Amino acid sequence: MTDQQFTAAAEAYTDMVYRIALNWFRNVPDAEDVTQNTMLRLCRTDTAFADEEHLRYWLVRVAVNECKRLSKSFWRTRTVPLESCPEPAFSDEGRREVYREVMALPGKYRVPLYLYYYEGYPVKDIAALLGMKPSTVQTRLARGREQLKTILTEV
Repeated sequence: MTDQQFTAAAEAYTDMVYRIALNWFRNVPDAEDVTQNTMLRLCRTDTAFADEEHLRYWLVRVAVNECKRLSKSFWRTRTVPLESCPEPAFSDEGRREVYREVMALPGKYRVPLYLYYYEGYPVKDIAALLGMKPSTVQTRLARGREQLKTILTEV
């Protein structure tokens, strides 16, 4: 990968990698660490990417693996309240409320829902990215939707 290709890829996808890591950890320092490690792996890779979609998929996969690796780290003992994490800007209050409720779900439902609805990945790709069967992803999406429905109808 040339310097120009890396720069273009970093400018295009750093924000996406950061959002995935922030969604995973719910704190800025860990999300920044994952983003930096992912971009470092991109800089050092010898992989020849077939197209932009292949590059994007590779980055998401590396970001998820970096999140898993950091989650297992001995040093991971600090937490940051969810309220201190920045959230995306939404044009209407309804979307903002749904996003907040998605972020409040347990990780096993939150991550698949985020990748499906906010990053636009199909179930098959989410399964590959998270290392699970497509049926497991579908189940988690369904259960996450059911929890959201219950929460949002109570509000």
